[in-house]
Amino acid sequence: MKNFIKLEDLTNFNETLSQAIDLKKNITKYSALGKGKTLGMLFFNPSLRTRLSTQKAANSLGVHSMIMNFSNEAWALEFENGTRMTGIRSEHIKEAAGVVSQYFDMVAIRAFASLTNKEKDEAEIVLNSFSKYATIPIINMESATAHPLQALADAITLTEHRTPHRPKIVLTWAPHPKALPHAVGNSFTKMMKNIDAEFIIANPEGYALNPEITKGVKIYTNQDKAIEGADFVYAKSWCSYEQYGQILRTDDKWMITPKKMKLTNNAKFMHCLPVRRNVVVADSVLDNPNSLVIKQSENRIYAAQAVLKEILENG
Repeated sequence: MKNFIKLEDLTNFNETLSQAIDLKKNITKYSALGKGKTLGMLFFNPSLRTRLSTQKAANSLGVHSMIMNFSNEAWALEFENGTRMTGIRSEHIKEAAGVVSQYFDMVAIRAFASLTNKEKDEAEIVLNSFSKYATIPIINMESATAHPLQALADAITLTEHRTPHRPKIVLTWAPHPKALPHAVGNSFTKMMKNIDAEFIIANPEGYALNPEITKGVKIYTNQDKAIEGADFVYAKSWCSYEQYGQILRTDDKWMITPKKMKLTNNAKFMHCLPVRRNVVVADSVLDNPNSLVIKQSENRIYAAQAVLKEILENG
């Protein structure tokens, strides 16, 4: 594996998952593997878990990390070719990627969707441009349409809390006051193709994810029916895909409440964080012992460590 831009880039998903779980038992087992190597971390958007967990993962492998926030610390980048750069964009991706390739051995990038142009977002211009012009491995710390590190961490969490029976796992849309991207929902759906489970997506009319990604998945527009008997309920908000970037409803009928959780099989609750309390999920659900949100965030460390380890071992 040279780059980790999407979940499918993993050479073997199950082997990486096992490696991540093994690393959790002994985080410093490979502390000399990355000696003398440097990871560049470029943030075009804010971060808490992604930044800290990836940095900790790098450190545990002996990799030095350097961080730059492009929102306020770097020149605005131009990604189009043939552009006469007379506007606010002072540096072209060709030079930026070339420079970064000289300073780092690997570069991890976080760049959210614009939610204004579906075609451009799906083209993953930032990640793919760096991949095209850089000469070092690229790692996706969340892009316009994917968050594979989160999905791998979620797989670790599901594995650690496996049920004695084939589980029912529900990814449900939840309300939010602002439009959010599809990255987490997309990658979780792709990840679930590697897990032996009954997987269901629940969303209101108009909020279906990309049909190319959800092909073959059962989709319910009745949340109560979807989560009935569920072993895991994963709540996440996303904007409309068909009416791209739009919020079609803001009511709280889809918020996860104790009443709804009573419909489940004493389900574990999951969310990638940050989460808006009493909008996406009620306090009493989030603070319940069945909530796995903090464990999910811890597992971000080992997901990132497993990915970095594989890249380092492949030279």
